[in-house]
Amino acid sequence: MAKTLLEQLRGMTIVVADTGDINAINTFTPRDATTNPSLITAAAQMPEYQEIVDTTLKEARVSAGQDATETEVATLAFERLAVAFGLKILEIIPGRVSTEVDARLSYDTEATLAKARYLIGEYEKAGITRDRILIKIASTWEGIKAAETLEKEGIHCNLTLLFGLHQAIACAEAGITLISPFVGRILDWYKAKSGKDSYPATEDPGVLSVTQIYNYYKKFGYNTEVMGASFRNLGEITELAGCDLLTISPKLLAELKSTEGDLPRKLEASKAKASDLEKIPMDADTFAKMHAEDEMASQKLEEGIVGFTKALEALELLLAQRLARLEGEEKVSHAADDLFSVYDLDGDGFITREEWAGTDAVFDALDINGDGKISTDEMAAGLGAAFHLAAV
Repeated sequence: MAKTLLEQLRGMTIVVADTGDINAINTFTPRDATTNPSLITAAAQMPEYQEIVDTTLKEARVSAGQDATETEVATLAFERLAVAFGLKILEIIPGRVSTEVDARLSYDTEATLAKARYLIGEYEKAGITRDRILIKIASTWEGIKAAETLEKEGIHCNLTLLFGLHQAIACAEAGITLISPFVGRILDWYKAKSGKDSYPATEDPGVLSVTQIYNYYKKFGYNTEVMGASFRNLGEITELAGCDLLTISPKLLAELKSTEGDLPRKLEASKAKASDLEKIPMDADTFAKMHAEDEMASQKLEEGIVGFTKALEALELLLAQRLARLEGEEKVSHAADDLFSVYDLDGDGFITREEWAGTDAVFDALDINGDGKISTDEMAAGLGAAFHLAAV
């Protein structure tokens, strides 16, 4: 009997679900899972998760005090909600869940340290050991330095928004547990820059970047794991078969699960060790120089931080509005319009992938007709009936 691509991929690569939806995790049974504000925003609008959201909001109000504003309570609730969803996910998966530090702290080492310690403390209060949590931090120099300290404390990290070899080398030398290079976003940048509609999978710039990082790590014996992320198509995934881990959206997981055919291994440690790569010493000055010279990495890192920040602010807005309703205030909520306006930067009535800049898995889910942009109707429909009612 022929095996599916997903079955074969799991034989050589750890598959991670790029979703906060418990139902999707149950369906695809990944070893690990990752979540972030935009994934939580989508999941939190589903009827089956309303109890978690409401309970978390009420507890945050008690902790923050009656004098705290709805926005202050929402910020606290987001942190607790991230942990609450993480705990639910850990009931299903055998491995680790990644929980994200506030993207607004990406250039503040000390604030990142404090937030990461808080998050791990919340998990530990719930009886979860540190080996099951990855703290997700943006791959700025400041973020990498924070993660280096955290790793020495036994707090394992997932460095995200990684687009360049210099970021990967800095993470490896800092002893980071895992990195998440963004394949699809690299492709997006090169398509926009070159004017090309597409690249063959073997020439995909995102695939080539992750392959280079994987080979560099294996060549020089680094223990940091490489987890390819942000995929646009099956070709990007199959060309990275053999990578340590790949985090994949439910939509592409479903395609892998329904597709049969031979899946050869493309990345191998033995071949990497035999390569002629040269080692690059890394320090703050070298990192800054290489980052400035890498136009793509510079732009995509900053764009990613802005996008993750918008996703968090959108979630905080929705949580604040939900708290107001829970507390019985008579307010007219325009949640759908408010959320849409956060992302529709040019005000043309559509959100493009570039404007979204948040989690690719959520964009793909909201882009119901697959035309590469999200309308107001798709936003409301994609987030479910609960969201639509909140906008009335």
